[in-house]
This record gives sequence, C-alpha cells and structure tokens, in this order.
Amino acid sequence: MLSFDGTFLFYFSKKVCEEMKVFVMNKKRAVSYLALIFCAVCILTIGTLQSADVWNDGGDKLLPIYSVEKGNEKVCALTFDAAWDDADTDVLINILKKYNVPATFFMVGSWVEKYPESVKKFHDAGHEIMNHSDTHPHIDQLSDTKIKEEISKCNDKIENLTGTRPILFRGPYGEYNNAVIKEAQNQSMFVLQWDVDSLDWKNLSAADITARVTNRVKPGSVMLFHNGAKNTPEALPQVIEKLQADGFTFVKASDLIYKDNYTIDHSGKQILN
Repeated sequence: MLSFDGTFLFYFSKKVCEEMKVFVMNKKRAVSYLALIFCAVCILTIGTLQSADVWNDGGDKLLPIYSVEKGNEKVCALTFDAAWDDADTDVLINILKKYNVPATFFMVGSWVEKYPESVKKFHDAGHEIMNHSDTHPHIDQLSDTKIKEEISKCNDKIENLTGTRPILFRGPYGEYNNAVIKEAQNQSMFVLQWDVDSLDWKNLSAADITARVTNRVKPGSVMLFHNGAKNTPEALPQVIEKLQADGFTFVKASDLIYKDNYTIDHSGKQILN
C-alpha cells in the first residue's frame, strides 16, 4: 500500500510547479494538476483521521467492567460501597434477607478494621465482601508500589476476617488507570465499576432513587449503592420489588461476570467470546 505524508505532498507540489514553468498551461492541464493535488491532500487527511480513530477507540488503554452482556437473561448485581459508618448494617441485612437477594459489598480496608463485626455479619448472611482499596485514596494518582499496597492490604484484612480473598476491586471515586487494572490483574482480580448509579450519596429521596435505578437496569447491569446513605434503606425494598416484578434475578457480582474467554467493548460491557 502506498503511504502519503507531508514529504510526499511537498515533493509532489514542487514537481507540479516545476512542470508548470516548463509547459504552457492550458485550461485542461491546469484542471488535471489541481485534481491530482486535491486527491493527494484527501489521501493524507483520511490517513490522519484513521490513525486518530484507532487511538480514540482505546489503543492501549485498559477498561474495567461496567456491565455484562447477558442477552435477554434478566440478571443483575446489587453492589454497595462501604466507606462511611456501619449504622445501617442490620437494616440492610434484614431487607436483603426478606427478599432473598444476595449483594456485593466493596469495603475499604480502614472500614474493615473499624467495623469487623459488620464485615462478619454481611459475610455470614451470604453476601460477598470485595476490595475498595485500603485507605480510599485517589488511586489513579499513586505510584505502582502504592497501588499494589492499597489493593493487597485490603485483601489481607478481608481474608483474615472472612477466610475468603476478594477477586473484585473497585477504585475509590470510580477512578482507575492502566496501572490500577494491571495490578489488580496481577493479584488475580477483576476491576468492576457500574452502569447504574443510584446517586444515593446525594441524599436523593427514596422515590427518586427507586425511579432512577429501575428505569436504567438492563440484563447484566451492575447497580451502585452506598451503606450509610440517608435514604437507601427506604428505597431498597422498592427497587428490589420493582425489578423482581419485571422478571429480574439478583446475583452476586462475582457470579455475574465472566472469568475468562471474554472481551470488554468501548463502553465497558464485558462480552463472552
């Protein structure tokens, strides 16, 4: 395939100008030269745009999982980030038990240290405990060594209490970069985000939380809630009842995702190959 660049265009234009000095230009010859110059410019421009498209499509950028392709299978995952107090631990456990719904709790290491009994309660109730960093930093701004420590220390604390080492990681504030994803992979973990944000941390009303979530959930969706959010305990039963009435089944996040033989598209959707 021929490659056209600025050097070629300059050379081509120079040759055209030289020939224009040698030959007496008539209208037909002038039109022909202009057409050739126009074609060369178009080829150069298209090549540049195609290169930009490849970069914008991701290039070497790694993506976490935001949702999972499930076709028409109405399954979804209910997840909570635990970084505040533990005042609603028993309330959440009782609601989830009433509707027989498993959930995934992403816990900060410092929260695990501060509220070990709550960690055990969630785990003993059948919910899974996953990693939300050790100190809740802006993890995408840390060195590789610090990223490793944030993930491994939280894993150690959770495993010491529950006997199970987390396989899912979610960065604080939903932040990530290639270094974060690679380190999680090095520790045999998947980085999981969400595609449905309840915005419960903004203290939306229970009705607003319910409408926001239930209108957005699709097969393979991952919902984000927070323990300690003001109106989540009131909204949660309404969310569960509406989704169950619509035919959705709740599964743990680790059961929602594919563990191998998959790709992640530009939107963060995990697709089974």
